[in-house]
Amino acid sequence: MKLHTLLKATAIAASLAFSAFTFAADIDVNANSNDIAIGGYDPVSYFTQSAPVKGAAEFSATYKNAIYQFASEKNRDAFKANPEKFAPQFGGFCAFGVTMDRKFDTDPLAYKIVDQKLYLNLNAEVQQRWLSNVPEFIQTADQNWGGIKGKTDAVLAAASE
Repeated sequence: MKLHTLLKATAIAASLAFSAFTFAADIDVNANSNDIAIGGYDPVSYFTQSAPVKGAAEFSATYKNAIYQFASEKNRDAFKANPEKFAPQFGGFCAFGVTMDRKFDTDPLAYKIVDQKLYLNLNAEVQQRWLSNVPEFIQTADQNWGGIKGKTDAVLAAASE
């Protein structure tokens, strides 16, 4: 009887663990522990407003297993129709960090749109460095992204030591 209970408990635990991995945000998308991307900011608002706007849970969509929140149903629907157009580059990781083969978190207010693409940075100070040579940094980050996709920042940090 105890063996049967142990087997059942093990099967349930394995099932729960598998489902947690199934719904967790993609490793190449910067999301918080609740799988919310861009700190809950509306990605469409970066393109349509004078400044980014916080989204609301009632208007949300999932992309690459991360949850994006929107200020309106209209913005959510625009994102769902073309997520690649509005989702931040490099999965929302710091664009300058990607130039150094790293995946750093970002401040949703440290951003720049270049050629209709959204780039985020770690913070305002890092963004100032990024702004000093945006074209070169984008080229380097584009080249590096393929090599760091699929890896956690912990793995990348260990590799650079």
